[in-house]
Amino acid sequence: QVQLVETGGGLEQAGGSLRLSCAVSVRSFSTWHVGWFRQAPGKEREFVAAISDDGYKKYYDDSVKGRFSISRDNAKRTVNLQMNTLKPEDTAVYSCAASISSSWDDYYQGIRTYVYWGQGTQVTVSS
Repeated sequence: QVQLVETGGGLEQAGGSLRLSCAVSVRSFSTWHVGWFRQAPGKEREFVAAISDDGYKKYYDDSVKGRFSISRDNAKRTVNLQMNTLKPEDTAVYSCAASISSSWDDYYQGIRTYVYWGQGTQVTVSS
């Protein structure tokens, strides 16, 4: 059983920063790709960022490119999402998810690519 737990959410003013962490409990963490998704009220879940199992490939949605940064520490089994220059439209529940798919490189933005999900952490950005 793979478990993911997100921490670091909260309330921040526009222009501020937050750092989310995703702790993954799995033996072979270095073989799993991890993605961050978010869901705002009344909207569908959307892709934010993703990182390959070895940490060399990183992908971002255009809406966060240049503001958010994803990283991982395979020794600590964690994936972090550093969020800078936050905007009110970043307000959402942020969830991390894990994938071991061989086609992850082509479908990293897809929700179905990920088989394990965390419960999510609320991020609220005030204007």
